[in-house]
Amino acid sequence: MRKRIILTSSFFLTLLIMNSCSNKVLHAHSFQDSTLQLEERVDNLVSLMTIEEKISQMVNKSPAIPRLGIPAYNWWNETLHGVARTPYHVTSYPQAIGMAAGWNPSAMQTMADYCATEGRAIYNDSQKKGNTGIYLGLTYWSPNINIFRDPRWGRGQETYGEDPFLTGSLGKAFVRGIEGDNPNYLKASACAKHYAVHSGPEWNRSTFNAEVSDYDLWNTYLPAFKDLIVDAKVSGVMCAYNAFDGQPCCGNDKLMTSILREKWNFKGYVTSDCGGINHFWKTHKTHPNKESAAAAAVLHGTDCECSGDPAYNALSKALADGLLTETEINTSVKRLFTIRFRLGMFDPLSKVPFSNIDLSALEAKEHKAHALKMAQESMVLLKNESNTLPINKNIKKIAIVGPNAADESVLLSNYYGFPSELVSVLEGVKSKFKGEIIYEQGVNIADNEVFKSQYKPSQFNYKGQQGFNGEYFKNTKWEGVPAVVKLDKKIDFQWGDGELVAEGVIANSISMRWTSEYIPDSSGEVSFALQGDDRCKLFINGEKKIETDLKTGYYTFNAIKGQKYKVVIEHLQYTDNAEIKFDAGKIEKLSPEQIAERVKDADVIVFVGGISAKLEGEAMPVSVEGFKGGDRTNIELPAVQTAVLKALNATGKPVVFINMSGGAMGFEWEAENIPAIIQAWYPGQEGGEAIADVLFGDYNPAGRLPVTFYKNVSQLPDFEDYSMQNRTYRYFKGEPLYPFGFGLSYTTFEYNELKISNASNSDEIIIEAKVTNTGDRNGDEVVQLYVTNKNNDNNNSIRDLKGFERIALKAGESKKVVFKINRDNVSAVDNNGDSKPLNGIYEFSIGGGQPTEKSRLINKNVMLQKEFY
Repeated sequence: MRKRIILTSSFFLTLLIMNSCSNKVLHAHSFQDSTLQLEERVDNLVSLMTIEEKISQMVNKSPAIPRLGIPAYNWWNETLHGVARTPYHVTSYPQAIGMAAGWNPSAMQTMADYCATEGRAIYNDSQKKGNTGIYLGLTYWSPNINIFRDPRWGRGQETYGEDPFLTGSLGKAFVRGIEGDNPNYLKASACAKHYAVHSGPEWNRSTFNAEVSDYDLWNTYLPAFKDLIVDAKVSGVMCAYNAFDGQPCCGNDKLMTSILREKWNFKGYVTSDCGGINHFWKTHKTHPNKESAAAAAVLHGTDCECSGDPAYNALSKALADGLLTETEINTSVKRLFTIRFRLGMFDPLSKVPFSNIDLSALEAKEHKAHALKMAQESMVLLKNESNTLPINKNIKKIAIVGPNAADESVLLSNYYGFPSELVSVLEGVKSKFKGEIIYEQGVNIADNEVFKSQYKPSQFNYKGQQGFNGEYFKNTKWEGVPAVVKLDKKIDFQWGDGELVAEGVIANSISMRWTSEYIPDSSGEVSFALQGDDRCKLFINGEKKIETDLKTGYYTFNAIKGQKYKVVIEHLQYTDNAEIKFDAGKIEKLSPEQIAERVKDADVIVFVGGISAKLEGEAMPVSVEGFKGGDRTNIELPAVQTAVLKALNATGKPVVFINMSGGAMGFEWEAENIPAIIQAWYPGQEGGEAIADVLFGDYNPAGRLPVTFYKNVSQLPDFEDYSMQNRTYRYFKGEPLYPFGFGLSYTTFEYNELKISNASNSDEIIIEAKVTNTGDRNGDEVVQLYVTNKNNDNNNSIRDLKGFERIALKAGESKKVVFKINRDNVSAVDNNGDSKPLNGIYEFSIGGGQPTEKSRLINKNVMLQKEFY
């Protein structure tokens, strides 16, 4: 006798037929049988879908197909340096460029593994609750492995720097950490982006056409992608916004068809960058309409479109017009479901090894410890004249000055999630130093109008109650009846996307309005400050006074005691994090000399400056001198900060300059005159503690620059010129401020016994040297191997990084470091992407940096030449 049972779960709807004789479980459809081969299951599922259902699955927000038990899924998620934009509290590591400065693939892999663990915890909890929204899935659109070819690019902070070998090495480690090593399941899915030839400018990325030589394409822009796609077998790729050789990247013959799918045999899925397919016909104007753009993208292998207004909605018309076939649609849909099957989304929980990871994994102790370790490793000591550092903890007084000293948001950079706790530089110093600390912000990043909070809750009331009347709308237009109305004591909120902001309202496509009466208790000048990450507006008595996006806006007026001022604040959030803060106080304007006067009695002055991700980043509406659309127009430290540093230096007290930025800075005056400089990047949640550890010598810095620090923009070609001529350490013929690979230590290292040999019966070259810590402190050293082609051929790079290893050495300890490299990896790549035979004379250098004149005095590189036949 047979009995039919229908079961429903959040994963699938399945019909089980129980055989009473054999007790064997049979499934209504093959795709539901987890014992079958992956390809068979995917083929079966796609064969059951209608063409409309197939097309519906080709966008990031893929709807459910109830009749087949297919749940909704949103492909869009980020974990650039920690799980991003989630409604859960997560661990935040240093920004990607900072992690690159650690030159530590092992640490990168551990970080990515921890991110996947936290991501699984979020996914598992969300599934239990039936949440399938954005930033809750397991397909992470990271890492960004574009080449940081120009320091003006605001998104360069998201990359691993300017060198293809370093980028590929770190990128492969990231992929292996995210995706794991389980033979049957991906822990999570990584995505190599933005493919390819993409690195600014931000302001014209939807119209820009990049043109490069075949040599630059194969020797600079593609090697890291090949590393991740061919070697690390990354499961996803994102194609870029811009065009390449006249075709949009997501519909490019050479990039997408000839190289990615044919030469590299990539079997994973490709997603567009968000809104990129509509750029085909709207901005690039290479296609006449939406359906032709959609068809071209699919024909070139773009399987998933990320967009709020998908061009792929026109695929039905494209099919009807004969622009593509259902077979080509099937190819893309199969690739997408292959990823979902590999993530275990259609298998019993008992079979998926990551299904038991719960929320206790979020911000785990070992994750926080690793965030601190990576922040410590990212610190690059650029200058330390007269042993200014480390600071003696027994001195009496330290002054902490500068716009980034107490700012916690600067630690997180962009593409971030919210940790429960952040440690600013000021807090980090306080935890280490028991003497007197003078704190003086002094200036903002680009001006000297410093806001001083004097907020008094009693001055803001709504109908006799202290606070603001908050109206929360489930739309982005403040329309209709608000879903929730409640009294908020103060406006100071941070919400991850999808986080509950009020009962029944989550942070996704919402708007808010707060209303209160401001009644000052004294007459005089008052300033209101409004900061938000999406559009924010401040109205006083019905007149708009502030409209800001991403940065803080100010309005100053003369208030009259007892007079009532109606204050209305509006804020909206589309997707991503939602942040808003309103404050009241005074604007203080001090001259550099006045700032110096306030801190001149300190034994040491620490200036924490630089820039922030509020000014540099992705396509940002920023109108500040020196910045444009998220990029920079110059690379100098903002003039107001240099002026303050000059005044501080004039006090005669030792000055330490801590620079925070996402890329290289051209601080020529500072490099010449300030005795100690630390490049701290955007160091994540533990950044303040890591910086304090370096300041006081509790950690010996060993970070190395992953980019060249130029003196000024006059040393650079035009930003829109994608030729590598005179760019990066490999081709730059000038004198940099600080070279790629540079970084100091509190100890010293010596290199000797360099040997080069050929491995028997292989094309492998073995290079080895002995490294000795000749100082009196334990410390790490980043051993770097560079190869220079000494022949007069088409390889025009000055030198190329071909190996590196971060090692720890105790004072007086020696260690032999061995690099094994394939001969094909030493030579240049020809115009077809193939390695040329290694012939002629090559110079091999091992040291703590490049074998340049400036570096050689510190790194003491050892070099040998070898001829190959």
